[in-house]
Amino acid sequence: MEPLKPLKIKVSISLDEEIIEKIKLLAEEDDRPFSSYVNLVLRNHLRSLEEPKQ
Repeated sequence: MEPLKPLKIKVSISLDEEIIEKIKLLAEEDDRPFSSYVNLVLRNHLRSLEEPKQ
């Protein structure tokens, strides 16, 4: 039996046009949908905040 994917909740946010265009390009290069790429970036950022500072 495969592990369940985390529950996703729809949200609505406003982003700068410049940010949207950059994320679209990066998501396309990574072959991911826009929302999946945003989720990945946010997850990685939150993890980096939890790492001990050296």
